[in-house]
Amino acid sequence: MTTARLAALHRSLGIAADYGAARHLRPFREADADRLILVGHDPTEGKPVRLAPRAAAAWRRMRAAAAADRITLLPLSGFRSVRRQTLLIRRKLAAGRPLDDILRYVAAPGFSEHHTGRAIDIGTPEDVSVEESFARTAAFRWLRRRAGAFGFTMTYPRRNAHGIGYEPWHWCWHSK
Repeated sequence: MTTARLAALHRSLGIAADYGAARHLRPFREADADRLILVGHDPTEGKPVRLAPRAAAAWRRMRAAAAADRITLLPLSGFRSVRRQTLLIRRKLAAGRPLDDILRYVAAPGFSEHHTGRAIDIGTPEDVSVEESFARTAAFRWLRRRAGAFGFTMTYPRRNAHGIGYEPWHWCWHSK
């Protein structure tokens, strides 16, 4: 998406023109949807969870290592297009949520790591919500210790520079 189209989209949603600079976020290019790999299904809605090929391979290795340690990691969300991100925000706005509240946990379209196909929201059979409660699970403790070995980092820890709320479930793969 061009910078001009993204700016127009942000204006239509009421997102400030300086959103990226103010949040210390950069825009992300969308992954090629035709190249994404299915890594599972969202356990609550059954929607496919897809990742970029190298991120998918790293996810599979990490999930297998966790399973060997008797930890079950579930993929909750992966690739998300700019269009889908926009729909999420529009639905929340239509439900009466203030934009500032929405942008605390949902990055503006164009600025979500999910666009890259490298970000994954992770849950466990005991906790499939994308809530802070995930931080109290054995799976989260395992991820904190081991995810880095597979190239995954938690993007939004407490008090992060982006003004995004604490998201212990959100991990992004970065090539090594």
